[in-house]
Parts: sequence; C-alpha cells; structure tokens
Amino acid sequence: MSLGALIRRGTSFFNNGKSVGTATKDTLFPVVSKDVDGEDCDHDCDHCPGYGRAFDKIGVETKEELWGGIKGFANHVVVATGETDWVRDVGDIKGSVMRELNNNSEMLEQGRLMVSASNLQPPLEYHSAAEEGKPQPTTVIVLPSFTVVENVTPSETPELIRRFINTGPTTSTPLDPPPLTPKSPLSPATPPTPLARPFPFPSRAGPESEKEPELVQVEAPSPTAKPSLEATSAPAVEGGDAVTESSPLDDSFTTLSLAPSSALKSHPFPHAYLILICSHRRRDARCGISAPILHKEFEKHLRPLNLWRDITDTRDGGAKVLFINHVGGHKYSANVIIYRKEDGQGIWLARVAPKHIEGIVKFTVLQGKVVHPDMIRGGFNRRVGGISW
Repeated sequence: MSLGALIRRGTSFFNNGKSVGTATKDTLFPVVSKDVDGEDCDHDCDHCPGYGRAFDKIGVETKEELWGGIKGFANHVVVATGETDWVRDVGDIKGSVMRELNNNSEMLEQGRLMVSASNLQPPLEYHSAAEEGKPQPTTVIVLPSFTVVENVTPSETPELIRRFINTGPTTSTPLDPPPLTPKSPLSPATPPTPLARPFPFPSRAGPESEKEPELVQVEAPSPTAKPSLEATSAPAVEGGDAVTESSPLDDSFTTLSLAPSSALKSHPFPHAYLILICSHRRRDARCGISAPILHKEFEKHLRPLNLWRDITDTRDGGAKVLFINHVGGHKYSANVIIYRKEDGQGIWLARVAPKHIEGIVKFTVLQGKVVHPDMIRGGFNRRVGGISW
C-alpha cells in the first residue's frame, strides 16, 4: 500500500470517519432565497390527502438536531439485488457482494466505504446462479464517480475495490472545473495523430481514473511480400486477447489493442440524478411505510418534467429513484440521499415527508439548493470543496 493510502486510512480511523471540515448546514449547500427563488420557495405541499396522517402515525422524531449525526464515507457502493427489503444486516448475507466488500475492507485506500443493497435489477444470471448454487453476478454503482460496474461476483470484489473504488474520486475530491465555453480563446491547433478505437471497451467511457488500454503499433507487411511468422502472429498477452484493426488514418500500420484480463465491464451512470430512499422495513417499520409513499411522490413530480426513469429505463439524463437498506437514524424517517452528478453533490436529508417532495424536486434535485436546512443530516459538495458529516 502506498504512503498516501496509509495516511488516508490513518486519518479516517482517528476521525472515526467524520469530516473535520468547517462547513455548516447553512454553507455546505445553497439555501433557497425568496429574493431569488420566489415567495413560495419554502412552501410545502398542502394537498397531500392521507399522507400527512400516515406520517404522523409512524412516530418520526422531530426535536433532535440532525446535523452532524452520520458517519462520513469516502465512497458509496450501491449493489443491485432486485429486492426492497432485506435481512437485518445485508453484510451477513452469505455469498453476497455486500458481505465480501465488508470482508475486504482492509484493501480500501481512501477511507470508509458505505455499502448499500438496493432494488436495482441485477442481471438474469443473478437469479439462475442462485438456484444452481453458483456465485451470483450482479451490478453495482460506484459513487461519487457515477460508474456502473457489471458482472460483479463475490470473488471479484477485490478487483472492484482495486480498479473502481481505490482509483476513483472520493466525496472530498475537488470536482474538475467545467470545460471552457466557446467564447474562451482556443489554443493553437496541433497536428492530428492516428486514431485508434480502444477494445473491448464500449463507446461509453469508464470511471474517471481508469486508463485506456495500451495501444501498440506494429508495421504491417507489404501486400506482395510473403508474410513471416513474426509479422503475422500476435504477441502473447497475459490475461487478455490481442485484437488488430486497421488505423483509420494510415493504412501502413495496424493498431494492436490489448484487452484487459477482467470480466468486469464498466460504463458511466446514465442519469443526471440518483435518489436513494431507505426502505428497510425489517430494521424499522417506519422506513418500510414511508419509502413507497415518497417513491410515488417523486414519480408524480418528476414525470411531468420528463425526468422520471423507472427501474428498467436506461435513457440518458433524468433521475433514478432506488430503495436501499439501513442507513442509520430510523427515527428520522424518511432518510433520502440525493446525488447530483454534474455538480458533485451528495445531499443527505431526513424527516422527509410527502409535503416536501415538490420543493425537493424543484430546488434540491434540479438546482442543488436546500429548502429546509434543518432537514440536512450531512453530505458533500465537490464543486465548492465542502464536506461535513
């Protein structure tokens, strides 16, 4: 392990996973302003029939201070299980990626990893493998890099950690500034170089830190010359296949791309927003009651904006709403975590009720603003470099 990784782990241990930053609930995220956002910016829905009474009955704690009451994390992994409720501790599920991530926590180099089971649909092989007693390949979302990693089996969790967690950005990694606008002066043009299409990665890019496969150019033989064994045989590639293809700009060269050894494939999370709601009824009935109601409210307000993406919808943009297991603070139900890809924000709210969803969609999801600061439990804002738990 590198010296930098040891320092990061030591800092995380002595701080008990909590940030030592100076951000407050009023400075971590912008708060709506009547001067900017209108007189009704902090107005809650007053026409949610039946929902208010239902939430009154589940016994949500309303007096304690929420700010600073959660354990910080460097990365968050959301694992597809296709379920909305789980055993008390998902880390105890034998043969699961959740359990293996916990078992391999000593490999983590950047701080605490938060692991969540979710109702995201796993591949079909996940269920057939379970029936046959084989390792179950599933899909995971790595945050805050917004990377989807496919075909992850429990035995491949060490590689998941090495390639996609340890090398990706964390909740405290500053977000790169936006690209220059067309009005900015352009740098002098540079001569074009031969292009090569990497293999076997799809057209979508991998995680931010993943390097492109090494490209090697070998001189192609003359069409009239007798090919030699050395010229026509692909070099041995450890753990992968060698693939050759013609360069689009120069017919005298053949581009050789080396495939990675892993079966793990990745692509960017296609949606602009990820909304996570705790639905873990076996841990606390309040979560199981509140989560489905909030899910319906999110759909009601996201669908007219053409932002709703259901469980199987992979269209770019929009918002995906998922159920996840226990995140702590059941008495503050409902707990909702909102990830905003473009601005690198993770906004953790509690005591969320149906009356709040309209404002949350309009201001928090779409603009990164908070309507009620007293509902913030913590979060991170990579755009401005703020983090606090």
